[in-house]
Amino acid sequence: MRSRSTADSMQVHAVAGSYVVLFGIDLPKRATKGLLGFAIERTDPAKKERYWLRGMKVFEETSRGIPPGTSVSLREHPLQGFQWGDYTTEPDHEYVYRVVALYGKPKNLEERREVSVTVRTEPVDTGTHAIHFNRGVAAGQAYAQEFGRPPRDGDRTDSAYDWLSRGLEEALLEFIASAAGPGFALRGSVYEFSYPRVLDALKAAADRGADVKIVYDRRGRPSTDPKRAKVWQQSEPAIAAAGLQACMIPRRTNSAISHNKFLVLLHDDVPQAVWTGSTNFTWGGLFGQSNVGHLVRDPAVAAGYLDYWTRLSTDPDYDEIRPADTSATPTPATPPPAGISPVVSPRTTLDLIDWYAGQAGRARKSFFMTAAFGVHDKIAEAIATESDVLRYLVLEEPPDSGDVEFTRDHDVKVAVGSLLSTDILDRWTREQLTGLNFHVRYTHTKFMLVDPLGDDPLVITGSGNFSDASVHENDENMLVIRGDTRVADLYLGEFMRLFNHFYFRYLQQKFRDDPRDVVYLAPDDTWAARYYRRSTPGYRQRLLFR
Repeated sequence: MRSRSTADSMQVHAVAGSYVVLFGIDLPKRATKGLLGFAIERTDPAKKERYWLRGMKVFEETSRGIPPGTSVSLREHPLQGFQWGDYTTEPDHEYVYRVVALYGKPKNLEERREVSVTVRTEPVDTGTHAIHFNRGVAAGQAYAQEFGRPPRDGDRTDSAYDWLSRGLEEALLEFIASAAGPGFALRGSVYEFSYPRVLDALKAAADRGADVKIVYDRRGRPSTDPKRAKVWQQSEPAIAAAGLQACMIPRRTNSAISHNKFLVLLHDDVPQAVWTGSTNFTWGGLFGQSNVGHLVRDPAVAAGYLDYWTRLSTDPDYDEIRPADTSATPTPATPPPAGISPVVSPRTTLDLIDWYAGQAGRARKSFFMTAAFGVHDKIAEAIATESDVLRYLVLEEPPDSGDVEFTRDHDVKVAVGSLLSTDILDRWTREQLTGLNFHVRYTHTKFMLVDPLGDDPLVITGSGNFSDASVHENDENMLVIRGDTRVADLYLGEFMRLFNHFYFRYLQQKFRDDPRDVVYLAPDDTWAARYYRRSTPGYRQRLLFR
């Protein structure tokens, strides 16, 4: 849902996902004289609650006595920026936000302008698309303050897992449970496959009479390829423990890895829906690194996935699977058709990489991308071109020294998975990871957003890492979704949640000489100037989100 409101020469644009509301705020430049920032008051009519949203940065002269790790009211220590996010909302819920411009002095803030906007957050599960992001930010202040410890290893009764899942695990189990008995079937293709509750749920579905068949990665011999064999060496004991062996089909032949994470639901042999996304069926996939589960209730899309599964189930080699996948799901046109277009791999050529790069390059106002394994050279080249298009990237690791060309345009903003590992930093408390992930610890999603705030957004999401291997060698699947503003709003809200979380932490690690240094709010209006200089990304960000 998108809502706009204007009053007192101030504009507010709110973009609501399910658990996130993004705000773009704008004022005429003349109105920034004496502006010390903005405060946002949230009213929840159903719960009869009203309070100011909170932040972490403070004015130096009014910070005495505030304990480390304590958030502060924006009414006393305001937002000094024109874009903000409320990451504490509930799905399908109405909120009224009052955005107030504050002037004066830090010890005597004055409310001079205000505008209110009413927002209803999106249901997580409604209509064609149900989109479930886990928290993906275990190394954060909220987790540190709530739990102060890693989740207990293997103990699903630990409430920390509920917080980390944020409904992702629960939704996956509910989808499996929808295979209610005889007449239902589940067809899946999986990579890492060891989380007991998911495997037990699949076995329970089979015991109810549902027809369950799962293709799983069984590549590599321990003696010659121990790294690749490690995946099935972890999966097979869990499969045996669940008693699921009769439902499993090993994928052994010469494609690199069977990297899919999808399940197709059928009823009376008719495909109904497909669960896909980036989430491996493991503790770390569901509760550790950032991931998404994307449920599509579209019989035609589900039928395409079933056809793909049928090809995989015969364990084909490259000569058979590549031309079949390419013929079944051709590289989309530019722009792609409206609606949902699945694309599967491995493929005969790398032209899908060229297509991805072309979509990145054709963004008119904004481009957003997550990447767990770096940015492909062609995509990096597409976004390195100097332009006024804002490009945001969330990466697992910093760009290699030889791949930094795309960061030279100051309209490309990069956030890298990071945490605050010091005891005290700018009043922040020390953070730690879950310990559930060893290879990819922060960002495991794989999606692109092209002009998501426009009326014709493009969302590309799935299991593939936008790499040569993901297109030409691996078993992968992607969804290309054009023109669905609800889907775009949900993905954009979660992207900005992760971007803003990691961006601060990455910059702190990259540039701060002494982690004990404190960055305070500006005591005057000097902070606002960069948002009105046409040459700055801050200027374009203000216009984009408003």
